[in-house]
Amino acid sequence: MRHLVVSKQPNSKMCFVCGLRNSLGLRASFYELDNGDLVATFTPEAEHQGYPGRLHGGIASAVLDETIGRAILLRQDDDVWGVTAGLNLRFRKPVPLGEPLRVVGRITKETQRHFEGRGELLLADGTKAVEASGKYLKFQLDSIADFDEDEQEWRVTSSDDDPDALEIPEW
Repeated sequence: MRHLVVSKQPNSKMCFVCGLRNSLGLRASFYELDNGDLVATFTPEAEHQGYPGRLHGGIASAVLDETIGRAILLRQDDDVWGVTAGLNLRFRKPVPLGEPLRVVGRITKETQRHFEGRGELLLADGTKAVEASGKYLKFQLDSIADFDEDEQEWRVTSSDDDPDALEIPEW
């Protein structure tokens, strides 16, 4: 189903998943959709492989973890972040390198102190390759990191490649 992009989340400088200056990172972009889901887009390269021509499972885990964890930003102010308490994955298909991928994250349960979510890594044709579920603790950003927005270049960057809408399968 096609959903409108309502907002784009910030990127940082050196984060492995979203860092725009991390030459070995994924440089993922994160888009908030009109249905309340968060979608990350990225294209894995040779540096991200496990088996030749395939995305390393740990990197698939990292991008799913980041996407589910960032989904809380759709519901909370920017100072509340998710810290992973547990993450479960199911690998269904090999993930090729050099193809654009989408990762969908969604909050499924929320309390005052924690939240739970689900995620799916989708191949270019929409096939579900990896599924994840996780539990996250809510923390104020200043209690978990020495984070300076200017130093970390934490900002929304616009690109001609930013989509107006994204296709994601129904869950």
